[in-house]
Amino acid sequence: MEDVLEEVVSSDDLKKFERIYNEQLRSSVITQKAQFEYAWCLVRSKYPADIRKGIMLLEDLYCNHSDSEKRDCLYYLAIGNARIKEYTKALAYVRSFLQVEPGNQQVQHLETLIKKKWKKKDFMVWPLQEELLLVLQVFSASALLWSKETNYFM
Repeated sequence: MEDVLEEVVSSDDLKKFERIYNEQLRSSVITQKAQFEYAWCLVRSKYPADIRKGIMLLEDLYCNHSDSEKRDCLYYLAIGNARIKEYTKALAYVRSFLQVEPGNQQVQHLETLIKKKWKKKDFMVWPLQEELLLVLQVFSASALLWSKETNYFM
């Protein structure tokens, strides 16, 4: 199974579903299908602003429309949030889905992918934090030596 978190929508698909959504928006009648398809494209965009917009549209569908869309909304809300590194939210959506369908292998796989990304992110953060701490210690020591030499603080 491919990494659904790395999948990027084609620009043709995004333009197609954006056009349909915007036409319906201008006519003040947006179907659930048009909103979902546009959101589905947006959460698979390479741009974080698009992903956030897709998440907003999916949240609207989840909260304000029929139960038939909720299952798919949860899945793509998890994907969208994971793609913008909101791993806690992404896992919350996965867990909500798995409460209803505990044996869903596609969602179980998504959960595994999200946890791997989260661990990778945390693994990368620790060395950066240690380097920052070292730089701050060196800076503090330098400032202390400098202040002793110039007697500003004495």
